[in-house]
Amino acid sequence: MRRLLALLVATLTTVALVVSAAPAGAEGPARVKELQRRLNDLGCDAGPADGDVGRWTRSGVIRFQTRHGMRQTGRMTKNVRKRILSDKAKRCDRRPVPARSGHGRRIVISQGQNWVWLIGPRGTVIEQSGMVDLPSELRKGSHRTGSYCGRAARIKRNSNYGGNLWLPNFVRFAPCGIGFHRIPLYKSNGRQIHPDWYLGTNFDRSHGCIRLSGPMSQKVWNFTRRATTVRVL
Repeated sequence: MRRLLALLVATLTTVALVVSAAPAGAEGPARVKELQRRLNDLGCDAGPADGDVGRWTRSGVIRFQTRHGMRQTGRMTKNVRKRILSDKAKRCDRRPVPARSGHGRRIVISQGQNWVWLIGPRGTVIEQSGMVDLPSELRKGSHRTGSYCGRAARIKRNSNYGGNLWLPNFVRFAPCGIGFHRIPLYKSNGRQIHPDWYLGTNFDRSHGCIRLSGPMSQKVWNFTRRATTVRVL
């Protein structure tokens, strides 16, 4: 009996020591939920506030990091947590147009931010959103929507080379097959190949095109009914 009591006391002592030794900055579910709610309030789309730092939440962290000029890691480090909760934190879904992006009516693409802006003739931002691209395939500089390499400038329901995907609202702006389009849909079931919350992150890479959400791809389709300058930064 004495041995059992001694073992119990020793076990409880060990547990107490382990708990007291936990790092002060360790994040429990309640703290994570607070950060998730804060990210969502800032338009960063961190997914459900469930206390789990999964891939969706990390995508929201990445959007926050690119908005604040930080490296894309998706990790809630002490510095990232502090900046998320700061009164000076900026919204992820509303970003200023980058400097040296040209003038007048145009589309601006930031490969570093994974972001797209539609800009009216007077410099007003008409719409903006995240994207998925492939920086190594699309060169920086000025482009223009239109026909390239003898291919149509606009295809409402384009198909990929493999023939298994739809690329809705395809608008070509660089040779030979690079354009804007909605996140590809499987022809077999109509589902997107990845969720919208990949947009604005480095979670995936296209084959060179600019992937957009369904609503944003429709806005680009409507915006480019006439030839439009596209600036890639």
